[in-house]
This record gives sequence, structure tokens and C-alpha cells, in this order.
Amino acid sequence: MKYLKHILLLLAFYSSVAEATELKGDIAQGGLVWGQLKHGAELRLDGKPVYVGKEGYFVFGFSRDAADTATLVILHRDGRREERTLNVAQRKFNIERIEGLPPKTVTPPASWTERRKVETGRVRKARAARAVTRLDWLNGFIKPAEGRFSGFYGSQRILNGKPRSPHYGLDIAGPVGTPIVAPAGGIVTLAAPDFLLEGGIVIIDHGYGVSSTLFHMNSVDVQEGQRIEQGEPIGTIGSKGRSSGPHVDWRINWGNVRLDPLLTLEE
Repeated sequence: MKYLKHILLLLAFYSSVAEATELKGDIAQGGLVWGQLKHGAELRLDGKPVYVGKEGYFVFGFSRDAADTATLVILHRDGRREERTLNVAQRKFNIERIEGLPPKTVTPPASWTERRKVETGRVRKARAARAVTRLDWLNGFIKPAEGRFSGFYGSQRILNGKPRSPHYGLDIAGPVGTPIVAPAGGIVTLAAPDFLLEGGIVIIDHGYGVSSTLFHMNSVDVQEGQRIEQGEPIGTIGSKGRSSGPHVDWRINWGNVRLDPLLTLEE
């Protein structure tokens, strides 16, 4: 389903010279939005600064539960201030019931506590390692594996009959060993074969705070610090961790904001 894909939002300048700033992407819950400003301009979303690169490119996103409006402010180098209210499309998310999971992956035992602290800490560190000068995200995203979509972003999860947090990824099911490729280029900031809940996991930093996370991998075939190009193999589909069958769970983040990978694939 499309949510204002590649719309052009014209922001009128309050000056005698007519100019416009073009926004592309999805102004919707889970959507990724990007554009380009003139050199020296600053950008704020709901009062928080958004990074603007030397060439004027910027990117930001909206969470699953984003409010129906957001305020975008552009502070131009010549002192002009431009403000616009963005109408954020609200979405309805499904309920997904998943049975047959190993009980300890639904309610982790106390013996896992220390290891999970280490694992989640590694994930936070990997996503915080932002290479702001790279523009890999600007080239778009491709499907990381062949297979059917078996789980969707935003769905409320009922695991073995117990309500849990919403799902923040796009699940792609396929046979064990199916190749997984990089959905966009970047630097591998995390590569581990056996996290307790995620199984094999890879995080790729695409620049400007945008990253992809892929997990439940059977094999992880890249190393931390490695440069990877879009479409290059990074591992294979598996069913490790909290999984009811072989698939890859692909997630996209803008900083701590969790985005919908499916929206990045729609034309």
C-alpha cells in the first residue's frame, strides 16, 4: 500500500524571491523522507535538529505511532525562517498471532539477562555509529532476499498467546540457505552469528543515521568494519533465535526511529 510515495511538497519561502524545497518519500507513520537544501541552511523537525550535509541533503523519518501532524522548520543562511505543518498519514496495523515459538524466546529466562544486556548494548552502539558524510541511503533500497513477505511492520504481535511489542520489521520467508544481500550500501557496524533472540545478525550503516538490521540469519558472511555495496551477499536465511520458521527480518532505522522497509521498496 502506498502512502504518498515520492510526493512533492512545495514549501513557499516568505521572501520576495519565489523558491521551493522538495520533499520526497512517505509522509506517513513508518515513512522515510528526504530532500536537499541550499548550503548553510538548518532543519528542525518538531523542534529537534535534523542533520544537513555539506551538499544540502537531509533525511528524516516518522515512527509507527507518529502524531498526525509534524512541524518542519528551515532556517536559511540569510536569516529567513520557513515553517510548514506536515500532515502525517495515519495507518491501521494488523494483529499477528504466532504460535509454536520456543517458550524461552517469548519469556526469556533469568539466566539470559546478562547476555541480553551485552547483545542489546552492541545493537545500540552499532546503530549509533553514524557516518554522516555517506549518502548510501540516497540510492534507495532493494529487497534483501527472494521469498514471500511473511510478517509486516507495525503489526501487533501475539506470541504463543501472549501480547508483545509490535513488529518493526519486514519478514521475508525462504528456505534455509537462501542468499541475503545488502539492501543498500554502507559499512557493517555489527556482525554476529548467534544472538539469543535475533540469531545471526548484521547491521549496516547507510549514512546520516539510516541503518538496516537483518536477523535470524543462518550464516553471517561479513565482518564488522567492512564496506558493502548494495546487492552484495552478506549471509543466508535461517531460523535462529525467536523464529517459527526460516526467514530474514529486515529493519530500517533513522537513529532510534523505526521505519517501514516496505515503504522504501514501493514505486
